[in-house]
Parts: sequence; C-alpha cells; structure tokens
Amino acid sequence: MSDVTASMQLHPRPTAGEPRPWAFPAPERATLPNGLTVLRSHRPGQQVVAVELNLTAPLAAEPTGLEGVATIMARALSEGTDRHTAEEFAAELERCGATLDTHADHPGVRVSLEVPASRFDRALRLLADALRAPAFPEHEIERLVRNRLDEIPHELGNPSRRAAMALYDTLFPADSRMSKPRQGTAASVERIDAKAVRAFYEAHVRPASTAVVVVGDLTGIDVDAVLKDTLGAWTGQSPAVPAWEPPVADDTGRVVIVNRPGSVQTQLLIARTGPDRHDPVWAAQRLGVYCLGGTITSRLDRVLREEKGYTYGIRAFAQVLRSRADGTGLSLLGIRGSVATDVTGPALADLFQVLRTLAAEGLTDEERDAAVQFLVGVAPLSFETAAAVAGTLADQVEEELPDDYQARLYVRLAETGTVEASTAVSRAFPTDRLVTVLVGDAEQIAEPVRALGIGEVTVIDG
Repeated sequence: MSDVTASMQLHPRPTAGEPRPWAFPAPERATLPNGLTVLRSHRPGQQVVAVELNLTAPLAAEPTGLEGVATIMARALSEGTDRHTAEEFAAELERCGATLDTHADHPGVRVSLEVPASRFDRALRLLADALRAPAFPEHEIERLVRNRLDEIPHELGNPSRRAAMALYDTLFPADSRMSKPRQGTAASVERIDAKAVRAFYEAHVRPASTAVVVVGDLTGIDVDAVLKDTLGAWTGQSPAVPAWEPPVADDTGRVVIVNRPGSVQTQLLIARTGPDRHDPVWAAQRLGVYCLGGTITSRLDRVLREEKGYTYGIRAFAQVLRSRADGTGLSLLGIRGSVATDVTGPALADLFQVLRTLAAEGLTDEERDAAVQFLVGVAPLSFETAAAVAGTLADQVEEELPDDYQARLYVRLAETGTVEASTAVSRAFPTDRLVTVLVGDAEQIAEPVRALGIGEVTVIDG
C-alpha cells in the first residue's frame, strides 16, 4: 500500500468587525383627525410589520362585581364585526398571514397584530373593523366566559399563579382592584354577559384615547393613506379619563402560607411595592436587581442553587404595575422560585442572609461591570424584531414615558456606579419590609418559618 498523505486546508478564523453605534430607534409621531395617536418606526429588512394598540380601558375602570370584563371584551374583539362573523374574521386574518392577540392589564387593553408587509393594508382594515364595530354576539361572549371559568381552576392549581394571587390579596386593601386577579374571579366572571361587555366597550374604547405603534419595513407602503382609510375612519367621542387613585400597599414584614398538604416543593414569592420607571432610581435599581437575581451567576443563585442545592433557580425582578408621569405609579419588587419542602426554612434563612449581606457590604465592581456588560451589550439583540421594538414603544406610551426613554435608559445604565446600584437594590429589598408568600405543606414548613422571625405567619387554605 502506498502512503497516503492527508491534507486539510484550514481557512482563517473570521474576526469580529468594528462595533457600530446603536441606539433604540426614535419613532415618528403623528395624530389622526379622529384623535388617534400614531407612532411609526421604519426598520429596513423587517418584512413582518408589528402593530401595537393601547386602549385606555384600565382594570380599575371595571364595574365592581364584574372584574374580568376587560379581559372578555379584549378577547371578543376578534369574534366578529359588522362585516364578518367570528369564523369569517378568523379566515380573513389567516388569508393575510396575520396573527392578532389581545390582553387586559392594569394600565389598559393591548392589541397586537403581526402581518407580512405585503398584506399590511388588508390586516389593518380587519383590525380597524374590530375596534370600530365589534359584534359582541351573545353566543360568543357566553363561550368566552365559559372558557375563562375553565381556566380559573388550572390557575388556582398552579403554585406560581396561586402565590401571586395570595400576594396581591395580602399587599393591597380588599376594595382595591389591585388586590383581585387581573382576569377576574369565578364569582365575577360568571356575571359577565354581552350587555356588560358592550357597556364597557362603549364607555372606554375610543380613538381619541388610543395609540397605535407601527414598526417594520415600510418601503412602498403609503402608511398615511392606509391609516386614514382604516383606523382613521373610526369615530367616537372622547371618553372621560378613568380615575386613578394610587393604591395603598401594606408591605409590613409578614408570611402567608397557602396550604398544600403533601406538596414536595414550596413555591416562594417575596415582594413589596416600589417606584415606577419615572423615578430616577429605576436604572440603578434595575442594575442592582440584576446583580441580586437576574441570572444564574447572581448572588441568589450562587448561594441557594450552586452552594446549597436548594433550588433549580431563583430570580429577582421589578415589574411595573401602573406607571404615571405624575409620580403616583408603582411597581412590584420581588423574588420568586421554588425549593424542596424539607429545606424551606434553611432556604429562606439563607435568602434573607443574602439580602442582609448585600445591605451591609454592597455589590462588587465585578458584579456591577458584568451586569452593565450584559444589560447594555445585549440590547441590540433584544430589539432585532419589529415586534420587540413595537412592544417597547407601546409600553412607553402606556406608561406616559418620553419617546427617547429607552435610549436614555441604556446610557444611564452604563453610567451607574457600583455604590449607586448597591444602595438602590438594598432599599428595594429591606428585610423588615417584605411580604413572604409560600405555597406548600403548612404542617411541614410553618414552624421552621416561624423560627426565622421574618414576620407573623398566617396559614390559609390552598
């Protein structure tokens, strides 16, 4: 056999190019003759156009005893119009290659549409019909109510959802809409009918209090003409601005155990209320919360997951509940995760010790630098799609923030120092002002938790 010499041609390793300047896109603003606010952003190459609508129909505007009517109304917007039955409407959306989603939350109702740019006008006409003349047929409303009632037992059975329900019920007074589930209770949902849905729609859904965000490759699309012929044809009086009373939250340190006999895990939710994104502390707080529990390398995971093996993961977060330019908004600052039942007491003890150590010693420069590198560095990837940009612009409108807020936030994050971030996160999670909700076996976890001295312990049925 002759010798065979194997040869391999190696290509040079590609090298990274020079980073290009990036900033969150600034939208163009306009107002249609009917009062509807328009924000648009041309994103070359994004052939799927994203549309977000903010309807000023907050949960606080729901009639007492009919909590959940905003959710049913939102879902019913795609269940037929004066031109199409529910089946015809769905078929027309499918022919456009479009998707339409809706949801109701404390700030209002959000409607999201994604459609190929080539069918933008057809899909927007359907969306305009849904807003202009929804049919709200009785049989469809009855079906949506039944579907919602079927969802509630599953939510109550989910430990994470059950913990959230118990937390809001504990944090806020009983007469506050914040204290009740966003999509209503079984008792309130079963009272909802087509008449109630129509009344809520007529009271709150109007073009003059609506904003639409359009993001995508708008090359060749006469956006002004399309908007004029579709959403611009929607008429209606301006509704009264819904009253907003800042809810009073009681974050006195205490523990609520939702009893689940025989549970092999305990769901943890530890939280209090804090400032919204209008507060100057938001950037430093976001940086500090990320260092505390934003990733698998954060302090909480490093102790509870890596060192102790109590959990598969635990996270800290800051979630805006309602944001207001007048400074009366609020957010939820929290820590969530799950641990094995038999280590619930030790896991909570170590978690609170992490918070005490953080307050005493602060963050390290290495933690701060890693957080900035991620939060700022990943931003261009986070907003690669039109939907991501549209969603963030709609959030800014909903929260009464300026159009350049997101761009300035990344600059502020990069400028935030270690001491500032340490102070912000320590003030966000004072160990004597946290409400702890545990969903688990009360017989096994109540006494170990009482021994920790983190607040009075109350046990409720699961």
